[in-house]
Amino acid sequence: MRALLALLFTCFTSLGAVIAVPLPPDGVPMTLQTLAVLLSALCLGPRLGMASMLIYVVVGMIGAGVFAEGEKGIEAILGQTGGYLVGFVVCQPVVASIARRRDGSVRGWLAMIVAVLAGEGIIFALGVPWLALVNEYPMSRALEGGLYPFLPGTVVKSALSVLIGRMAAPLSSRHAW
Repeated sequence: MRALLALLFTCFTSLGAVIAVPLPPDGVPMTLQTLAVLLSALCLGPRLGMASMLIYVVVGMIGAGVFAEGEKGIEAILGQTGGYLVGFVVCQPVVASIARRRDGSVRGWLAMIVAVLAGEGIIFALGVPWLALVNEYPMSRALEGGLYPFLPGTVVKSALSVLIGRMAAPLSSRHAW
């Protein structure tokens, strides 16, 4: 059952990549992936959430077109969006540990909000410098293409993550840790 849950969130993340809207100036796509990524951490916990996102990244690396805009292979990881993909994995234990107590019970609304914001922060903290490095941009240019255009969507996806996660996480608390 636990492995099935991890695979379910792997699929959910893949589905979140299907609708990809490239944003100017760099064409880094806006997707629903981060909604799935954050819900994975909130609902599955640190280990299963991380496993789910590792599966997602590995499946994409070995050739399945599961990344935004159908991207696949090691080129996607080494390309301009690779840092965001790494952030999907790295944020899992942080988000889960803020949102839940050691016994697996869910903390309150404030903790859930902080957890989601921390997760988004980690994804951007890895994604934006990676974007700068790969494209040989100054950091200011990477912020223009890899952070600022995403902030409105991030607010919406973060709010949805908190609302859905707050409802779904108590149901999964017995199985998540």
